[in-house]
Amino acid sequence: MIKIKFGTDGWRAIIAQEYTVDNVIRVAEGSAMWMKEKGYSKVVLGHDCRFGGELFAQSTARVFGAYGIKVFLAKDFVSTPMISLGVVKLKAGLGVVITASHNPPSYNGYKLKSRHGGPSIPQEVNEVEELIPDTVKTDLPSIEELVEQELIEYVDLEGMYIKHVQDNFDLDTIYNSGIKFAYDAMYGAGMNVMKKLFPDATLLHCKHNPSFHGQAPEPIAKNLTELSDVLKNTDDLVCGLANDGDADRIGMYDDKGAFVDSHRILLLLLYYLFEFKNLKGKVIITFSVTDKMKKLAELYGCDYEVTKIGFKYIAEIMTKEDVLVGGEESGGLAVKGHIPERDGVWIGLLILEFMAKTGKSLNTLIQEVYDKVGGFSFERDDLHIKNEQKLDVIEKCKAGFWKKFGKFEIVSYETLDGFKYKIDENSWIMIRPSGTEPVLRVYAQAETAEKVREMLNNTKETILQ
Repeated sequence: MIKIKFGTDGWRAIIAQEYTVDNVIRVAEGSAMWMKEKGYSKVVLGHDCRFGGELFAQSTARVFGAYGIKVFLAKDFVSTPMISLGVVKLKAGLGVVITASHNPPSYNGYKLKSRHGGPSIPQEVNEVEELIPDTVKTDLPSIEELVEQELIEYVDLEGMYIKHVQDNFDLDTIYNSGIKFAYDAMYGAGMNVMKKLFPDATLLHCKHNPSFHGQAPEPIAKNLTELSDVLKNTDDLVCGLANDGDADRIGMYDDKGAFVDSHRILLLLLYYLFEFKNLKGKVIITFSVTDKMKKLAELYGCDYEVTKIGFKYIAEIMTKEDVLVGGEESGGLAVKGHIPERDGVWIGLLILEFMAKTGKSLNTLIQEVYDKVGGFSFERDDLHIKNEQKLDVIEKCKAGFWKKFGKFEIVSYETLDGFKYKIDENSWIMIRPSGTEPVLRVYAQAETAEKVREMLNNTKETILQ
């Protein structure tokens, strides 16, 4: 039996290779044993739109049922935030989502959600991991038996989520503002909730397609060209929203079809919540997020903290401290007044509400933020290279091998999570291996897009010689 390890955000593997029913049963048994040790008796369980989601969720449910744990099971596909919200509303000890989030369609995965309604903290994930047995439990009750014993109860997590949205947003202002927008579900689990909340929106890829049309459902610019084209070619659309496979991440476009990344969305959230909703609290970002967030937080007098990459680090702080905004570069963002969970639909609604209440375009609001902290450009390249080459690059980073990348000399560097090299006051380069994919990521921030591209190209040429 393989040793199963959880990555930055859960266990992920290729379906029918390492991700099999037997291995899912093993992970579920480790989770069930952990729950029994902690004295928890209820779990919320669901799956997203990926291939085999229902089968893997039912296999997981049968394991929990075998341990006498009550399973609140989503009947149809759901988003990760729906599971997290369900854990809080149903007062469960754990949530489990069968999802590989934004990974390619050949993957599936298994995420753990804490009783607080967000990712399980690293310590708890490690405890579950240590309990995963080497053997496969075979004497499992059937789904029908567990339903009859009331150890499985089907729940409408989507309906619960929609009511939570209706209770917390000024939807009438959005509806009456005349705002028209496009929404790209990327064939993911956000499709139904957005159809129900905004039936008149321009909808893309809002049908069930477990293969995601062959594309990883990650809401970044290179994957959203169709959404961009719709914005460019439709005069009355003010913006575009996109979510990943399990709808906990967000990508956005302005009315001209230009991508609005998570750095700018984070800045807009802080601007809206602090200045317009008069909310206070701490600002938390992961290591690869723009330092413009620090500048805006300092302007508002907000406490500020940088964590390792992985939303679980933000979530752990949100359960203990008063956090106003938290987020990561990859599109996972969270705010005060909701569960300590990244939620792509929720964040999109906040930006729509901001636009509706102010009557301003996305670009106007972004420019107002630039007036406070200065403009910037950011980009990330994902290098699909051999593992030996990736390890060689990381070892050289650890040894301080590089003094410059092309013409860009390194002034200083930080190693909180990966290697961030400061080039000048407004520019930096970062190198970090992915925690969920066989990829080496290279990031850059500078004043202009042209400089960012030059920095990225120089860095790639240097490290891959």
